[in-house]
Amino acid sequence: MNLKLTRRQVLTGAALAASGIGAGSRYSALANVTLGTKETAHSAKDALVILFLRGGADGLNMVAPYGDDNYYRLRPTLALARPNDKTASAASRALDLDGFFGLHPALAPLHSLYKEGKFTAVHGVGSDDRTRSHFEAMATMERGLGRQAGLASGWLARHLQLTAGAFELPLRAVAFADTLPDTMRGATTAVTLTSLTDYRLVAPTVLQGQPPLPDRAQALTESLKRMYGEASTTKETSTLDPYQLPMPLERVGRETLAAMTAIQRLDPAHYRPEHGAAYPATTLGSGFQQTACLLKGDVGMEVAFLEMRGSWDTHFAQGRETGLQARLLGDLAQSLAAFVKDLDRRMKHVTVLVMTEFGRRAYENYSLGTDHGRASCFLLLGEGVVGGKVHGDFPGLAQDKLEDGGDLRVTTDYRDILAEVLHKRVKNSRAGEVFPEYAPQFKGVVREV
Repeated sequence: MNLKLTRRQVLTGAALAASGIGAGSRYSALANVTLGTKETAHSAKDALVILFLRGGADGLNMVAPYGDDNYYRLRPTLALARPNDKTASAASRALDLDGFFGLHPALAPLHSLYKEGKFTAVHGVGSDDRTRSHFEAMATMERGLGRQAGLASGWLARHLQLTAGAFELPLRAVAFADTLPDTMRGATTAVTLTSLTDYRLVAPTVLQGQPPLPDRAQALTESLKRMYGEASTTKETSTLDPYQLPMPLERVGRETLAAMTAIQRLDPAHYRPEHGAAYPATTLGSGFQQTACLLKGDVGMEVAFLEMRGSWDTHFAQGRETGLQARLLGDLAQSLAAFVKDLDRRMKHVTVLVMTEFGRRAYENYSLGTDHGRASCFLLLGEGVVGGKVHGDFPGLAQDKLEDGGDLRVTTDYRDILAEVLHKRVKNSRAGEVFPEYAPQFKGVVREV
């Protein structure tokens, strides 16, 4: 029977509970690698940062097709004013991208990145899921499938398994979330946390006559060090006697200690952004700031997953240049722009992908909002992005071009974008195993390192 103790169980002082462990798990030879040094920095491939907008973000107002007259016919109160519309205030006009598409004014912090070729959008993206259910559509996309039936593991988990080295670094994959997202389901070494400063050993509840909590937490740390110590071998995994490899609890203990040591060395509580970057005081802003902290700390992080929940489901009072959607887009743009500014030259080796489970219907509803639709748009940032243009085959909003009477048609399968990013930016050419039973078609949205 295989056993696994998660880092969360270790860190919260939970009992040593048994659960399944994946056969692809690697032994962390922490004696061979010092976290937080140039030895763990990446030079051959990008770090991948995924942001999932949960709720079905309205791509037609994020990147508005102002060049299509049907856009205004279908959205008489929600459509953004054209960039050259002198009857509208400058703050309410779309920001021109290519003479046909315009960026929502709340996304203005990303406009200069578009002009610099470091930001782009892909329009008409989606999956084959037609349930219009958030749960079903997200599960399909996070598992890397066309529809619900298929593998239970997440596409990021399969990517991590396929590209794992002989020795697994404890902070290789980090999700800033309350629970492990489906995207990473099956990634046995992925770390899930809400805050770097909370990633520490927590002593059990104080009982009468016991030492103070800080002393007990320190004692628990020292006990783990005595129990698990440091790996002593310097041999490659291929030459190790399998019977001499650490037991699962020993491996998890060492990984936990190494992760805590690395984070303590970074001192996230006192992290200061560079180059004038100012993250918004929001959950998303904090997530991107902590992601930057890990990337600049060279702890070997290859994948970071973040999410924005809930309010993208704009059935009513969506707003145009102001309102619910505009506030969300403002948070998104400020967080992304601060992240790019903070990392500066390090963005050469970072790719950010913003995705959502589906878009909204092409026409507004009677509640001045938009209902569940099909296609939306994905956003990409980084120096490896083919920016300065809007990608995708936009089908148009004429009645005979819409799907099911009112949906923007899906013309780009979302797996085409994910597979191209994996292949060109993070050096995983095994797309057939990450996305089974699908042959991705690259769209030229990113370039090779």
